[in-house]
Amino acid sequence: MSSIKITSGIFRGRNISTPGGKTHPMGERERLALFNMISEYLPEAVVLDAYAGSGALGIEAMSRGANRAVFVDKSADAVRTIEKNLDVLGIQENCEVKKSSILEADNLGFFDVVFADPPYDNFKLTEIEHLVQFVKDRGILVLSHPGDAPEFPEMSLEKSRKYAGATISIYVKR
Repeated sequence: MSSIKITSGIFRGRNISTPGGKTHPMGERERLALFNMISEYLPEAVVLDAYAGSGALGIEAMSRGANRAVFVDKSADAVRTIEKNLDVLGIQENCEVKKSSILEADNLGFFDVVFADPPYDNFKLTEIEHLVQFVKDRGILVLSHPGDAPEFPEMSLEKSRKYAGATISIYVKR
């Protein structure tokens, strides 16, 4: 099992574990750029980390002032890794971890910020469209994806930045 560093906030410099296997955590440079782009949305936010893997995006959001995070991943290894990371950081009380595929994830509530960093080799737009329903009005969807930014009827594309083989797009719900 390898680890990655939290880039900023109260847990800056702390290492968290990654589940390994087929998961590929977002790189430190990309995470730092992403969180600088969305910093205004994080104080007291409720966030959803879909395709959570290590939980890095939700944990990074908590480190930067989010109040609560929900993590969803279908992998038992990922769920165990996230639970361990939350326990090590002492934030499990403000977090919930669900073992589920994205399309089976229902009744999650509404979120100020929804992170989606799906595996690029199995990118399914229908799953991302399913996540849009969980974004509060004027909340954001943060999507890491291959190729051009997809369009969603009830969302406005605010920013899109390319980093090597990835693109990070920020959408605001109308």
